[in-house]
Amino acid sequence: MTNPTSDNREAIDKVRELIKDIPTAMLTTVSDEGLVSRPMKTQEMDSDGSLWFLTQKDSGKFHELIRNQQVNVAYADKSFVSIRGTAELVEDVEKLKQFWNPMYEELLETTYDDPNLVLIKVHPETAEYWDSGNKFKMAKFMLRRLLGKNTEGTEINRIVEMS
Repeated sequence: MTNPTSDNREAIDKVRELIKDIPTAMLTTVSDEGLVSRPMKTQEMDSDGSLWFLTQKDSGKFHELIRNQQVNVAYADKSFVSIRGTAELVEDVEKLKQFWNPMYEELLETTYDDPNLVLIKVHPETAEYWDSGNKFKMAKFMLRRLLGKNTEGTEINRIVEMS
């Protein structure tokens, strides 16, 4: 996606706002046995809504992404966000350097210029979110639900196009 429309921009900004303080995402890939989800640290959500993650080439997710690029990324905390998209494996030492944290040296036992490191860039297609962090919206949603009324218009749960 190069030039998001205003609707896409609004969706991207809303998703960015909802995930910004959630430290761990669950990245779901497709293995030979089926779906596999793993905790990942989001490095960045860039201006077009793409999500960046760091991994190693000798990992299962790397090999799964070579065979099938369809992924889902889920965030859960004060709000809940599920993003469906396509993953791209990116070898870019400068981008790795930009994201690098000394903690990774300890955790991964390597440096940012290790040829085994690779970035995963998720190009989002759609996102579904439940904005439970807004107490007023949540109260309105719960009240309408308790009264057996339609919850449309409460905007607690929405599906948005991001591409």
